[in-house]
Amino acid sequence: MKKLHPPLLALALLLAAPVPAFELPSLGDSSSSIVSLEQEHRLGRAWLSILRGQVRQLSDPLLKDYVERSVYKLAETSQLQERRLEFVILASPQLNAFAAPGGIIGVNGGLLLHAQTEAEYASVMAHELAHLSQRHFARGLEAQKRLQVPMLAGMLAGVVAAAAGAGDLGIAAITASQAAAFQEQQRFSRQNEQEADRLGIQNLIRAGYDPMAMPAMFERLLRQYRYDRMPPEFLMTHPVTESRVADTRNRAEQLLKRSTSPGRTDSLTYQLLRSRLQLTFEDTPGMALKRFRAEVEQDPASEPARYGLGLALIRARQFDEARQTLDTLAAAAPDNLFYTLALIDLDISRQQLDKAGQKLEQALQSHPSSYPLRAARADLLSRQQRHSEAEQQLEQLLKERPNDPDLWYDLAEVRGQVNNIIGLHQARAEFFARVGDYGQAIEQLGHAKRRASNNYPLAARIDARQLELMNEEKAIKEMLN
Repeated sequence: MKKLHPPLLALALLLAAPVPAFELPSLGDSSSSIVSLEQEHRLGRAWLSILRGQVRQLSDPLLKDYVERSVYKLAETSQLQERRLEFVILASPQLNAFAAPGGIIGVNGGLLLHAQTEAEYASVMAHELAHLSQRHFARGLEAQKRLQVPMLAGMLAGVVAAAAGAGDLGIAAITASQAAAFQEQQRFSRQNEQEADRLGIQNLIRAGYDPMAMPAMFERLLRQYRYDRMPPEFLMTHPVTESRVADTRNRAEQLLKRSTSPGRTDSLTYQLLRSRLQLTFEDTPGMALKRFRAEVEQDPASEPARYGLGLALIRARQFDEARQTLDTLAAAAPDNLFYTLALIDLDISRQQLDKAGQKLEQALQSHPSSYPLRAARADLLSRQQRHSEAEQQLEQLLKERPNDPDLWYDLAEVRGQVNNIIGLHQARAEFFARVGDYGQAIEQLGHAKRRASNNYPLAARIDARQLELMNEEKAIKEMLN
């Protein structure tokens, strides 16, 4: 079991007695009288920074872009009113996803491996969005009639502790209580799950997906983990029963009867992402190569298998065969960014940086706003020792993604290369702030302020930012106490 960062442990131990069952009030004002949306937002961001600083995440821009776009699209057809969402994608092959107060969406990479189709993945994310739209955490506090925000922190602690890999402690934090009280919480939890299932299925069909994906996903998971002593965290926090499968199936069938379209079940993009993730979690390049060769032999027409094979060949440094495999895919679909970026990766692996740059600039002409392409451009510019241009590219990306710790980390590295030492300390400070290490963030701004002592306007801006971070740190500590 992973050790918890002290703030995470502190929050986990704050969990009070479980909340009893109650009738969900109408969506809107009543929960806000207990915990406001702004309190949820601030607490969620504080928790996200703590989680990011504790667990390993996946930084693949293609994956991040897909998850963000897909969830925002589902949010558009959901009942979620507060759509200031933030995402964290954990580098774990285990099945899990969670939603936390303040619009935090957590996804394990393993979710995409276990969800066989895009509709199955969407069913899980629609379910999590329903938890957010119904404000189940805040309503739990309302049921208790207790106003303390730390109780919300405690409820969140168990979810995040489990997501961070501290399964035993996370579950203990959620369920520690007397037996009778625990039974009451379980009834409340089932009500939440039923509500999230119902709204999630409705959202699926509104978003154009096949609603049968939700019961199909639940049914397969129930079969797969029926006799496991330790099922995945998702099934520990979202218990699946025969009755739940039957209920979701019945609801989905009723919705299909009233629908004019069966809804889509899958996409090539989703399956290409699954191939990337299979490669990510494979133990060695040789094992990945063996896996994808077998898949191609079984189905030579499968684009995801051939794409996975191309990536595995690059990692195994079998460049000529990789070129042949990926060229064939790209020739049939020249606008597919997965294939384009794979060929760019191949050129970089062969140290053909100018060739990679030509491909990248050509792709950017067709997709100038693409986050994955622009992130690849920043990386390539840095490899070409064009650090000032890389700095400019990263600064542009950060205007759109100011809370992305990966970009702040890269910006600090690039600024160091161009001897922008003040900017380096500033970027490091923003990185540390987004991973919950306020001490380091404040210290980095102190270094920057001393170097900027002869530039009063700059020193004043740094001082103001340092004060902001000190106040954020103080507010978080107050929430924990």
